[in-house]
Amino acid sequence: MATVDTAPAEPHAPRMPSHSTALPAQPRSAAHVERPRPSVPEQQHSQTLIGSVQRAMRLLETVARHEYGAPAKQLARETGLALPTAYHLLRTLVHEGYLYRDKGLFFLGDAAERLSSSGAAQKRRSTVVDALAHWRDAIGAPVYYAMYRDGEIEIVCVSDSPGSPAVEEWADFRETGHAHAVGQCLLSQLDDGARRDHLDRYPVQSLTPYTVRDDHALLRRLERMCRMEPVTERQEYALGTVCAAVPITVGTTAATMALSLPAHQASRLLPAARQLQGEVSRRIGSLALSISI
Repeated sequence: MATVDTAPAEPHAPRMPSHSTALPAQPRSAAHVERPRPSVPEQQHSQTLIGSVQRAMRLLETVARHEYGAPAKQLARETGLALPTAYHLLRTLVHEGYLYRDKGLFFLGDAAERLSSSGAAQKRRSTVVDALAHWRDAIGAPVYYAMYRDGEIEIVCVSDSPGSPAVEEWADFRETGHAHAVGQCLLSQLDDGARRDHLDRYPVQSLTPYTVRDDHALLRRLERMCRMEPVTERQEYALGTVCAAVPITVGTTAATMALSLPAHQASRLLPAARQLQGEVSRRIGSLALSISI
């Protein structure tokens, strides 16, 4: 199948948490013996717990199980709390926004919903992070996930390793989408009006001798791209680097997974891109929600 070739250099994006370097273990003298620490009695552990917090959390969990709300007496009974204690905690939780009361029934409030949505978002991001790390190791190349959101190219996540470092972002990735495979792949998924709007804000500029020369040449290239084919580029963004990006279609979200390689491994680029595309296709069902946020 034909692919549209552009030039290398996979842009880099904000990295995932940098790899920390552990200090070497210090040698111990023969005389030094590590002695087991005395165990802390269970009673002492329990003394550090705050009972009111525990009871409040039990109430929140119980309210969450009642989709249509529940009265204070029922909540007190189900949590095993004295009714006055339950009333006191419920009033506090309502005041703080974790619950709200309607016609004598208690429901989860906005503050609790925000906690839930934040946790869900973290779980979705963790799903993407784990997938990228797996593909990085399987393919032997840094892997990037990017989206086109609110008119901007956004690198959401990068997974690399000391042996396969990601491309350094020496020129703003958002402003140089014309020069890297990630940007070209995302722009190819937009309609003509959205592409032209992007180029009005971020016009083509030469970054290397291989960079596309002007807006018209770029638009012609984007029009020729096959919808689900990998986009490859060789040294358009950074000399010495080649890059490939595969389009991802989930609803109306323009997204891509990409990888980069040193230029001397250019022969690996297209096979690696095909491998990445296959890996993404196999997991698109489980990733669909995560990549659409």
